[in-house]
Amino acid sequence: MTVTSVPPTERPTTGSLVQQFEYGLDAPICLTWELTYACNLECAHCLSSSGKRDPRELSTEQCEAVIDELQRMQVFYVNIGGGEPTIRPDFWHLLEYAVNHQVGVKFSTNGVRLDPERAAFLASPACGGYVDVQISLDGATAEVNDYVRGPGSYDTAITALENLQAAGFEDAKISVVCTRQNIDQLDEFKALADKFGATLRLTRLRPSGRGADVWDELHPLPEQQRVLYDWLMAHGDGVLTGDSFFHLAAFGEALPGLNLCGAGRVVCLIDPIGDVYACPFAIHDNFLAGNLLAEGGFRQVWQTSELFQELRAPQTGGACAKCTFYDSCRGGCMAAKFFTGLPLDGPDPECVRGFGEEALTGERTIPAPSQDHSKANPTRNQPVMLTLGRRPDGFTPPAPPVSACAENPLAGFTPPQN
Repeated sequence: MTVTSVPPTERPTTGSLVQQFEYGLDAPICLTWELTYACNLECAHCLSSSGKRDPRELSTEQCEAVIDELQRMQVFYVNIGGGEPTIRPDFWHLLEYAVNHQVGVKFSTNGVRLDPERAAFLASPACGGYVDVQISLDGATAEVNDYVRGPGSYDTAITALENLQAAGFEDAKISVVCTRQNIDQLDEFKALADKFGATLRLTRLRPSGRGADVWDELHPLPEQQRVLYDWLMAHGDGVLTGDSFFHLAAFGEALPGLNLCGAGRVVCLIDPIGDVYACPFAIHDNFLAGNLLAEGGFRQVWQTSELFQELRAPQTGGACAKCTFYDSCRGGCMAAKFFTGLPLDGPDPECVRGFGEEALTGERTIPAPSQDHSKANPTRNQPVMLTLGRRPDGFTPPAPPVSACAENPLAGFTPPQN
């Protein structure tokens, strides 16, 4: 695979930090690295459709070379995910290798391999404060969590948190994908985080990967978007969001953070075979910038690929530019628009002012997934929501007629007026 090289867009010498970031940086602030697509779970909303390992995934030596390059580029940290990264036999070696090369590691896990011994290692001086652990939990109760993540996954996550706390690991993260089913559990999530001495991290559900199949059932309703915004405004100083919710800024005051789409500007994703994508939530051929195994490595892809240069060029804002809140929400999430078949210069499908409603009811072409790593046959770990209604012979009856809110996520919602 070759990378098309174009001259980098010249960054202005004046302006706000956000304006500077829009033109991209010489190296990403952080990047997401999916080490493997193998996973013991089959989460219904998995954005990378994980399950099976890709036989072409980077070798240990190739991963070490990537870490060496990230160190030379002075990348602050990598956010390692999957799949379930701890399933890779060399995961703990690669974590130590990164720490020893001054590359911080934040890894996301369902907790399946975080036994007391591993928890003690993470809390030890060997990790030197360079390691952060995110435990995925999408329900404050087993009933809600296991509905989308699979039976037993709640208990696994809680056990991992208990092991980290017992080992003295400080400030673990509880990472929650906000869904229609868990918005009313925000206080309970915060209480869980406080109980384990952890920090709560909330992220937005994207309709990518298997998430596209369950978007109509899982994405928060319009009135829940307001609940989420008000809750974040009240608790924002003690809750992380990773700039997931800048589309909510049109409600009024912007949430803490950059409040912009950082795709190809300050963040990107490396997948298990070394492909580099603009956005961690858009693993699709349309957002593929190149492969780090090509000549020039990751630096060449990041600094000169045509896709990244296009993303760093001044954006017009399209239809959203006429909205008085455009400077606040910046048109919303690129991945959410793409995977719902909306134009990238149009409104976010969950635009809180209702401007996504007309676009969603118009003619759209939903993009086909470019890859799927889901297991071929259901296992005992399959989420409850995917097994409801299945007969013993394996037949799944046709889905019932969709509700108004499934056809249009803003059905019955009156947008706020200027």
